[in-house]
Amino acid sequence: MYPPVEFTIEAPHVEAFARALGTDPAGGVPPTYAAVYALGTTARQLFEDAEAAVDFANLLHREQEFEWQRQPEIGETVTAQAQVISDVNRRGVRLITLESSVTAGGTPFCRSRAVFVIGSPS
Repeated sequence: MYPPVEFTIEAPHVEAFARALGTDPAGGVPPTYAAVYALGTTARQLFEDAEAAVDFANLLHREQEFEWQRQPEIGETVTAQAQVISDVNRRGVRLITLESSVTAGGTPFCRSRAVFVIGSPS
């Protein structure tokens, strides 16, 4: 398990994210913003982990899923903590599943699961 990472949901960043999606920034934090506070804050830990030895040059982000108990609020500070729940090789392809749990004030509110595919170097 990687160390927890704190992240504050800031209005300017949320607004830019909402506009990029073509949604009204006044509608609050878009659900897919979880890619920022749940995955964006923790995936770096995996990629920089020398023991994990992720070959970033051959990495493909295969899938992403989220489960929410609620949406975060602008100005809220959340804490994300990730762990590798699966790391397998199948026919020369490595599949890593990273799961992040996100809390606010110690209360869980979001879970993220990402699958990364790492092919063999050419």
